[in-house]
Amino acid sequence: MSKEYEGLAREILNKVGGKENVLDVYHCQTRLRFRLADEGKADQADLDSMDGVAKVLISGGVFQVVIGTHVKYVFEEIDRLVGPKKAEESGGGNQGGQKRNPAEVVIDFVSGTFQPIIPALSGAGMVKALLALLVVFELIDNQSQTYYLLNLFADGVFYYLPLLLAVTEAQKLKCNPILAAGVAAIMLHPNWAALVTAGEAVHFFEIIPFTLTTYTGSVIPIILVVLVQAYVEKWLDRLIPKAVKLVFVPMLTFLIMGTLALSVLGPIGSVLGNGLGVFFTFLSTNASWAPAVVIGGFLPLMVMFGLHNGVAPLGVMQMADLGYDSIFGPGCVCSNIAQGVACLVVCLRTKDAKLKQIAGSASVTGLMGITEPALYGVNLPKKYPLAAAMIGGGCGGLYAGLTHTHRFATGSSGLPAVLLYIGDNSMTCFYNILIALVISAVVSGVLTYILSLKFEVAPDFTRKGESLQEAPAPAEKEESLQEAPAPAGKRENLQEAPAPAAERTAVSEAGRGSCEDGTIYSPMNGEIITLEEIGDGVFSAGVLGQGCGIRPAEGKVYAPFDGEVILVADTKHAIGVRSRDGMEIMIHVGLETVELGGEGFDPVVKTGDPVTKGQLLMNFDLEKIGEKYPTVTAFLITNSFTYQSVSLVKQGRSQVGEVMIKTEKQ
Repeated sequence: MSKEYEGLAREILNKVGGKENVLDVYHCQTRLRFRLADEGKADQADLDSMDGVAKVLISGGVFQVVIGTHVKYVFEEIDRLVGPKKAEESGGGNQGGQKRNPAEVVIDFVSGTFQPIIPALSGAGMVKALLALLVVFELIDNQSQTYYLLNLFADGVFYYLPLLLAVTEAQKLKCNPILAAGVAAIMLHPNWAALVTAGEAVHFFEIIPFTLTTYTGSVIPIILVVLVQAYVEKWLDRLIPKAVKLVFVPMLTFLIMGTLALSVLGPIGSVLGNGLGVFFTFLSTNASWAPAVVIGGFLPLMVMFGLHNGVAPLGVMQMADLGYDSIFGPGCVCSNIAQGVACLVVCLRTKDAKLKQIAGSASVTGLMGITEPALYGVNLPKKYPLAAAMIGGGCGGLYAGLTHTHRFATGSSGLPAVLLYIGDNSMTCFYNILIALVISAVVSGVLTYILSLKFEVAPDFTRKGESLQEAPAPAEKEESLQEAPAPAGKRENLQEAPAPAAERTAVSEAGRGSCEDGTIYSPMNGEIITLEEIGDGVFSAGVLGQGCGIRPAEGKVYAPFDGEVILVADTKHAIGVRSRDGMEIMIHVGLETVELGGEGFDPVVKTGDPVTKGQLLMNFDLEKIGEKYPTVTAFLITNSFTYQSVSLVKQGRSQVGEVMIKTEKQ
């Protein structure tokens, strides 16, 4: 146990609703995974903003808290605080009565079964990679006892894979993992293997035929067996009196499940496994490019929704059946390298010191195969590196697929994973995966750099060598606030909007609205509040940028500085403006007002229009909108990560044109 993480563990546990709300908790390589009795009790917004938490997700029916590579130390503390959770306490896995769709149930089951054995598979895979290197460089002979023993070290995990899966699946299904391992041992016993080798028909009690099938290294048979055992064991537990339960439940479990395993369930699983093997072979021969392209391009999205947990085991199954993995491994490593490189480019390009530090460390872990810090800390929030990484990963995956590249062992999916592609006494797959990774890195790196020229450097809004002041829009659009294009009778000038006259000057008058000094002026009459007071998880957490909220006193929105309209939402409820020096803001009128489909909103500008400070941007029906949704307005600096500080200098009652926010550049 590491007391260093005790405080973080306690805070996380508190914000997921306390230990009473936790039905189950486990972890993978970077995230804590909770099954909660009531997800409504968890404070997702507060968790998202906590130091030590990279991201919070709800995927596949599991409440996931992304921590990083040190997650196991946090888990140790949380596990100690939560204490043991019995099946009866957790309602048999029904999440406190909350219904989950079939896809969520399957993904949760597959993830819970396969995730715990990943370290063993990775370790065995790296031993195989070391063995391949020793043979390729002729350091040992493949006929030597050393080769034989090293191969034994690596193959032990794969040979007894059904036993490992029996334990983890039993833990997931809340039945006895030792009894499950005992049933798996029946299927793997050398005497059963001898009967299969002999090839003579086997009948139990001279009546029940046992199908002669070998189960070493298989996956599906043991999954079916333990799935049924969970129900048999619980049925026996209810049926047998407590006084003799300790003896008769295990005995009857072995008798019933041993018979079912060798006569019905095992053979069915074997047939299904062979069918998967045929499918894998067909895919490798006729569409080898498809899995690597899909995984290479879309793995980040799959990770976000937890879908990768349902796909990754296909690679394990293919390896157990054919001795190699071309389904998941090649695309996964291409995607991870692409993400790491994209994050590294952001680190080199950003001017935000904090983001630079985060991106620097996240890029290293991404290149080593752990991409959650890069994905949730950098690439997803900034969007453009994520898009570049997906394209780069897809391109690398395409090359890997077309060249029939596959890995010969399961292990990490970062740079060290290239060793897993040495096998079959050949270096072909090794060379091809290196080329695929170079393609992924170059494509994602170049695209990220090109996009960074737009997103990381303040854009210059000059047109044909003239500034925005010198090159205004056509005459019909050159309107001061007094001539704002509102309908006749509703047109308002600055005297009607209660901003000081001194601040109603045109752009040409010393650039009073240029925002070059980092000053932002109030765009509405009303009450200025902090982001936290808005009461919306996304806005309040600053996910979309820093800023403030405004409770409007009237249905009008004005430009907070001179610049250009860069967004008018299709549903008219939000407007974006960019200043001449690159500040980008969004004014989002109301909460959930996108549901109105534009009803009650009347923007008077369109995308591309130049605007001056104090110019009318939008009319909206405050009373009508307020009948259905909160009208509190979010004012967000969407590229606030490029500023050293964003300070709210005005709160409470405010008028259009008053100084509201001060910013300081890096």
